[in-house]
Amino acid sequence: MGLMEYARKRDFKKTKEPKASKKNSKGKLAYLIHRHDARNLHYDLRLELKGVLKSWAVPKGPPKGKEKRLAVQTEDHPYCYKDFEGVIEEGNYGAGKVEIWDSGTYDLLDMTKDKYLVDIKGKKLNGKYVLIKLKKDDKKDKNWLFFKKKE
Repeated sequence: MGLMEYARKRDFKKTKEPKASKKNSKGKLAYLIHRHDARNLHYDLRLELKGVLKSWAVPKGPPKGKEKRLAVQTEDHPYCYKDFEGVIEEGNYGAGKVEIWDSGTYDLLDMTKDKYLVDIKGKKLNGKYVLIKLKKDDKKDKNWLFFKKKE
């Protein structure tokens, strides 16, 4: 998706969110989940890839056990967003409290345009997780499934 959509949705004179910039980590790929208490409480899964954080909103929170969760792909976020916590003021896109719920690194085990297989090494989530796009042939559809892979 790129960072243009991220920047288009924000007025950086009115929000404390970091400005868009591409930058990679120097080692392992970054993983995190933000707890975002906006209009509706949800969790934002973020995976570093090619200098940005690929992002999905997970309305019911990260999967536990055998649960499968809806994950709605959102705009890419800049790498520096991995450290962002704070309150996005009313009147701004995504207004509400943002806090880091989990963080760590991940290994990308397999990736296609419709599937990510990752090995997450977080403080709360650990193990192999899968993201699968629900409507593979529909470029406009943003719905994915997020779940822990059976060992």
